Amino acid sequence: MEIRTDVYLSDCKEQLRLLPDDSVDLIVTSPPYADQRKDTYGGIKPDTYVEWFLPVSEQLLRVLKPTGTFVLNIKEKVVNGERSTYVMELIIEMRKQGWLWTEEFIWHKKNCFPGKWPNRFRDAWERLLQFNKTKKFKMYQNEVMVPMGDWAKSRLKSLSATDKIRDNSRVGSGFGKNISNWLDREKAFPTNVLHLPTECSNKNHSAAFPEELPEWFIKLFTKEEDVVLDPFMGSGTTLNVANRMRRNSIGIDVVPEYYEMVKKQINSAELCLCESRAEYGKKVKSKVQRV
Repeated sequence: MEIRTDVYLSDCKEQLRLLPDDSVDLIVTSPPYADQRKDTYGGIKPDTYVEWFLPVSEQLLRVLKPTGTFVLNIKEKVVNGERSTYVMELIIEMRKQGWLWTEEFIWHKKNCFPGKWPNRFRDAWERLLQFNKTKKFKMYQNEVMVPMGDWAKSRLKSLSATDKIRDNSRVGSGFGKNISNWLDREKAFPTNVLHLPTECSNKNHSAAFPEELPEWFIKLFTKEEDVVLDPFMGSGTTLNVANRMRRNSIGIDVVPEYYEMVKKQINSAELCLCESRAEYGKKVKSKVQRV
């Protein structure tokens, strides 16, 4: 099956209305934060941010499949010396819309420059909020497993009696652990903290995130030929990764420069893919002739 990438130059609030109900498997996006990217997106004030975003999230709720996931990359800003509450307010209002706030991931920017202000230090992390329509959503946890690490050499060396049973959480969360389950395993499941560097080489967008970020969530929540949507596609990172991973994708942005840039990137990626297939076809044909 051919992989399809659709790119639209439009206000996502309007373009999303044209997408069918329950048609998207994964939404990964990073909308403009409050009072940021004023030159390209005009800037949205913190006190009007929730009102601005809710029509978008309403459409996203409609187009997402019941088994799908929405990952929202967002971060509060500082207003008059204190953190704004617009992200927390947005979560509450989205829950009223019908969203389930399932999980919160943290993106730790491990190459963040040091910094100091009179009453705070430099931000080195951002939120990745996971929302779902239902509690039964698709999730492929084995796809994002990580090496066990050096800790296992000492931690699993001599197990206590408690380590060999399901030790339930003392705070009543329902979570428990059985350390002995990880004996002789080479990989473990990751935490909800992603240690990834920021994107430093992309000069065409003011807030491009690294390819590893959408790639991780695409692995976790989709399979090949699923549909990935980014309604604020910007420089097209999510679409490029989805294309490379053989997922269908949809991107929307209101900025003409980004739209043209992403179109060229996608055309180039498809050209490389076609060239690879042509080369593969030649090899197969040659092999058949030799036989």
